[in-house]
Amino acid sequence: MRALLQRVTEARVTVDAATVGEIGGGWLILLGVGHADTPVTAEQLADKVAYLRCFEDAEGKTNRSILDVGGAALVVSQFTLYADTSRGRRPGFTNAAPPDRAAELVAYFAEALRAAGIKDVQQGRFGAHMQVSLANDGPFTIWLDLEPS
Repeated sequence: MRALLQRVTEARVTVDAATVGEIGGGWLILLGVGHADTPVTAEQLADKVAYLRCFEDAEGKTNRSILDVGGAALVVSQFTLYADTSRGRRPGFTNAAPPDRAAELVAYFAEALRAAGIKDVQQGRFGAHMQVSLANDGPFTIWLDLEPS
């Protein structure tokens, strides 16, 4: 499972001009699912996201987690995180999990974030053509690549 986390002051996902997910401060999480990923992988990644200390404390140091600051999370599925660009000029996506399996694990990941204590977890719409807008805070972007266990 792969996640690109962007610390945001706000983020929104729209589909056909309708907002389907919107948050204030927290993480925008672009999430890719691979073939070998399982619910355990999703739980481990959600735990990592929930406790990752990337938010500022009173001294301006990144010592606080999203849980510590009461932040929100917007989860957006993105199979393109598994793009293979090793040959030619057109990326291949065969390393991404099939849509039915990926949809299940994206939903499971979002639920695992809620179970970890993140109160406001929003999602994009799996399989839809989405427009994602955000105000990156910092900018602060983290790449997480978790091997299935």
